[in-house]
Amino acid sequence: MTPSQPISESITLRVLDGVDRGRVYDDLELPITIGREEGNDIQLNDERISRFHVKLQQDHEQIVLTDLESTNGTRVNGEDIQIRILRFGDLVSVGRSVLLFGSREQIANRLQNIRTSESGEDVDNTDDSLASSPDLGFELNYEDSRDVQAAMHVLDPPEIPSRLSPGQAAQLAEVLAFVHARLRSLMNSATKSKADTMSLDYRKWQSLLDLQSRVAEYIRRIGEPDDS
Repeated sequence: MTPSQPISESITLRVLDGVDRGRVYDDLELPITIGREEGNDIQLNDERISRFHVKLQQDHEQIVLTDLESTNGTRVNGEDIQIRILRFGDLVSVGRSVLLFGSREQIANRLQNIRTSESGEDVDNTDDSLASSPDLGFELNYEDSRDVQAAMHVLDPPEIPSRLSPGQAAQLAEVLAFVHARLRSLMNSATKSKADTMSLDYRKWQSLLDLQSRVAEYIRRIGEPDDS
């Protein structure tokens, strides 16, 4: 087990599912609260979330999540919790909303630390670009074929087509909503059983979460286009 990472930077929460899916809350300074009412640092439109549902605070360079005696409880990575240390890449479920903890850069850093710890590799900290900004595409696909790794470095995620008509935008939103729903169904189907064990490599799991996050952000951007 790798130790939890020290926290000395602002944090990011990305909404993967729920009414607010696709929203990204970044540059958050702790402590923060999440809930349904005004006065929270993150206010979510979810009737199953309590007025003040959870609190995130820093303690000894760790992020601690505490459930504020919410009505419907809080889960981290599928487990019911009252208090939990968060690590980049963790899933926080409150009501019908699911939030991914950490920016893509922060999650890439954690994956790099896990990889180097497991393999015994040394990271050259004299290379500032490698030490501070590991490539998420590489980390997510580290064990895939070289062709896949090469494509991840060459191809950026596609942009949403510009100047869509309202009908085209609606059609595209339906397609993305379908993909998002399928991803959600697959993720919710992953269960543990004493008789049969189903497992997914942590890197692949993070790749699935990253894809869901991108789709959720696409859907929101189509529904709320820039004025330009």
